[in-house]
Amino acid sequence: MAKTLALLHLLKNLGAQVLPSLVVCPGKRLCFPCLRTSSVYSLSQRVCNTTRDPLFLVAGPVRPYQELLASGRCLSWLPHLTSDEDRTFTNRLSFCTTSQQVLRLLQSHPEISGAASASVLHQLADLEQDGACGLRNPQVLLSDVALNKLCHKLEHESTTLEDEVVVRALLGCTRLYIDPWSRLVVRLVSESQERLDSGRLSVEALCGLARALFAMEGPDCGMLKQAMTQLQYKDPARWNTTQLVAVYCTLASGLGEDRRYLELLNEMNVQALRLAHRMDSVAVSEILGALVKLGETQAVPLVIALCKQAVRHVQNFADAELTVVLSALMHYGHSDHFLVEALERHVPKITFNAQAETVTKVMQFFGRRRIFSPPVFNAVAESFMYRAEEYSTWQVSQQIVALGVLGYVPPDAGRLFRKVESVLHARFSQFQPKALLDLLHACTLLQRYPLNFVSKVFSPYFMQQLQAEQGSGMDRTVLAQLTQLYMTVKLECPFYNGPRLSHKFRVKSFLAPGESLETPVEPQLDNAVKSGLVDLLGARSYFASRVLTSYCYSIDVEIKLDEEGFVLPARHIDEACKRIAVCIDGPKRFAANAKQLLGKESIKQRHLRILGYDVVQIPYYEFEKLKDRKEVVEYLHKKIFPHSYRLSW
Repeated sequence: MAKTLALLHLLKNLGAQVLPSLVVCPGKRLCFPCLRTSSVYSLSQRVCNTTRDPLFLVAGPVRPYQELLASGRCLSWLPHLTSDEDRTFTNRLSFCTTSQQVLRLLQSHPEISGAASASVLHQLADLEQDGACGLRNPQVLLSDVALNKLCHKLEHESTTLEDEVVVRALLGCTRLYIDPWSRLVVRLVSESQERLDSGRLSVEALCGLARALFAMEGPDCGMLKQAMTQLQYKDPARWNTTQLVAVYCTLASGLGEDRRYLELLNEMNVQALRLAHRMDSVAVSEILGALVKLGETQAVPLVIALCKQAVRHVQNFADAELTVVLSALMHYGHSDHFLVEALERHVPKITFNAQAETVTKVMQFFGRRRIFSPPVFNAVAESFMYRAEEYSTWQVSQQIVALGVLGYVPPDAGRLFRKVESVLHARFSQFQPKALLDLLHACTLLQRYPLNFVSKVFSPYFMQQLQAEQGSGMDRTVLAQLTQLYMTVKLECPFYNGPRLSHKFRVKSFLAPGESLETPVEPQLDNAVKSGLVDLLGARSYFASRVLTSYCYSIDVEIKLDEEGFVLPARHIDEACKRIAVCIDGPKRFAANAKQLLGKESIKQRHLRILGYDVVQIPYYEFEKLKDRKEVVEYLHKKIFPHSYRLSW
């Protein structure tokens, strides 16, 4: 480490003589010309190429620099710049929506504090990162004189900056992909090393430094390990919410992969659970998002506590924060009826101006959690008619899919599906094959039949595209969707004369382990109903269970009748003149919060009726009210044979 520090100090002294200017590095990254040697610069005393995790590119809004210091000390860099002026600058900076606006603002304020300078770097990174480890338009930054002067000042005044400002500036450089060999980065690393060796860095500063070093050299960097060691020595039980959020975000940036720092994470989860009831909207969103990225499976109590706290902040969440919260709750399979009520009050107010991804995520949440909510569905459907062009094809698909899952048709369904049809006509070629299949399948669940587009789906060209997207083998759920789409057209649109689905893409049964187009019967309810049927019919041989039809549907119980209406033994086939399909519908076949049959169960019963079955539904909420065997038999008789008298056996 002594040799490394000596090299850093040498570069620091030599670099101070030349004004840095920006040049282009490969991959749309920014560089500063600097003195180079034949070896690769390494902070951990070893040869290491620069690697960056794409997840690291995600960043929240830039906060005023005063929030970075727990002590609240003034960060003024130049004596004549007041903290009020600096605050005004950072506030104006946060409202900039393009890099050009940031640079113009910088030109009008040539002398700003070090903290404000670091904020400029982060705001530029937020606006310029392209999501693929590069910048959208590096030439805009390369040619700006004011930005060059800002970097020059940061480099030459780094020794006078506060610890948090030095670290934040270094982190900003990594987010802009400034060359690690540039004089600015070398100077900031040198300063960070000196302050790290002193052991005085705060939790927030250690987190920023760790993220910057991880972005430059990966998890094996010696200086990074030193920073994480100091962080682990600090007691998480004494951390406040801000410190917890900083460490969670640091681990989620890639440092916590492969279960590294697991003991530290467990201690943080315990402290976060204690503080959950006091967290603001930003903290709730950041921690939930971090838990998902870290793949935490042992933090369910913390997730539940954060969900309860989220109820209080629904109206305060920014669009991006609400998106993260709902994504995390879907990931952990958790929902809360108080949260649902809060969303039902809030979502109808924002559907016309919220981000497209947020509206889509709301619909995904209600669909995945099987939550029936007409207020939300109606509001989203209405906004869809006006905003459909703003949505990506995937977002269009997901919003209709959620309606299909719950089997809910909005009041103004005609306008809604005309809009869907216009989107399909205008952007058909832009849909990914799976997204298009999901959309068309959802339409059929809602008794809407887009035949013009179904014919294209069954074409050999589309099937090739779908196979290419799926990879080595087609997912069984995809094959089941294709089969049901074909069965729907065949049963409900007999006039359809377009292409047919090839036999090799059909399944024999919609009922399968895992995700399925049919919900398996609940064993306990199934046994109770069968016992009642034995008492009603006199023997088990008079009905069959789990019967697979020629149209891929499984019938929970099938009863056959002859011409005169008498019950036949289940083994009799040719003599049957009438068939009764008994659907034993447990809670999972309904919405989680209402007696609303799911879309996939509604289409099954609809198709069974078309096939000639008399469908008898035995919903769990009716059957559970029955007190004894006598009531069960009377109930089943009225359901299955409503027009006949019951004989006593």
